[in-house]
Amino acid sequence: MQAEVKWVDGFKFMGESQSGHAVMMDGSAGALAPSPMEMVLMGAGGCSSVDVIDGLKTANQAVKGCVAKLTTERREVAPRIFTKINIHFEVSGDNLCQEAVAKVTKDSLEKYCSVCLMLGAGVEMTHSWEIVE
Repeated sequence: MQAEVKWVDGFKFMGESQSGHAVMMDGSAGALAPSPMEMVLMGAGGCSSVDVIDGLKTANQAVKGCVAKLTTERREVAPRIFTKINIHFEVSGDNLCQEAVAKVTKDSLEKYCSVCLMLGAGVEMTHSWEIVE
């Protein structure tokens, strides 16, 4: 996998993925676009959500929705890395099995999510979940 990030001006940068998709990033605390740290956080939420949806479908669950809400704690001084990340999954569907939801959310953070596993080497990663209507 490859990517390229080009400086636009000020603290704005354009990232382009190997697959040809572009995204603007703003190092000015996200004034005009997501900051690079916000992109990392959204990447963790997206990657883990893929695992949750795939795991529930594999378990023959009638999943209809999944929202990953991420909260963090960061260091106060540079480098301002994340020290804690929690992902709260709000999963909806028809007659979802609580055990299945608990298993796929746990397995995502501990076994499958590439982004979370990379972050987990230096960040306390936790999760919670609920079935919503």
